[in-house]
Amino acid sequence: MERRDERDLRDELVRLRAEHRQLDLEIVALETNASADQLLVKRLKKKKLVLKDCISQIEDRLLPDIIA
Repeated sequence: MERRDERDLRDELVRLRAEHRQLDLEIVALETNASADQLLVKRLKKKKLVLKDCISQIEDRLLPDIIA
């Protein structure tokens, strides 16, 4: 992997992690409200899972498993 590609992946990883944290904060804030829109909460949780999958894929590309 070239340095530029690796740097781009690391930048993307930072961005995705920040977005994941932000979604987590939004979900917690909505869930503390008794009149929260449950459909919105469900959608945000699904988006958070998609972000987690993307984060995992990038981490796997940056740090591949090496079987010795």
